[in-house]
Amino acid sequence: MNTSALKPLPSKSSAAWWRVPQMWLVVGLPTVAVMGSITAAVIAIMGADPVLDKAAYERDRYRVPAHLQGQERMDALIRMQPAHQARNNAAAPVVPAD
Repeated sequence: MNTSALKPLPSKSSAAWWRVPQMWLVVGLPTVAVMGSITAAVIAIMGADPVLDKAAYERDRYRVPAHLQGQERMDALIRMQPAHQARNNAAAPVVPAD
């Protein structure tokens, strides 16, 4: 057997793991993604809109504008519209029939 062919390779000076830029990508990018996801979840949970009671909405919808006249009545009716109707009618609001 020829032992001269099995010589060990000269060792390079290996740097510590924190000095290798690629290691920061391997560790840093997933860490930033997880932190961003947690932040987004906390914002979504803490800033969640309350669920509205449909019965209270219907009751207030007919009670509030009853005593108002003119522009005040129009403004109250427009404020009471559901979001999808108000968004769709922003340029031309619904004019209630008297």
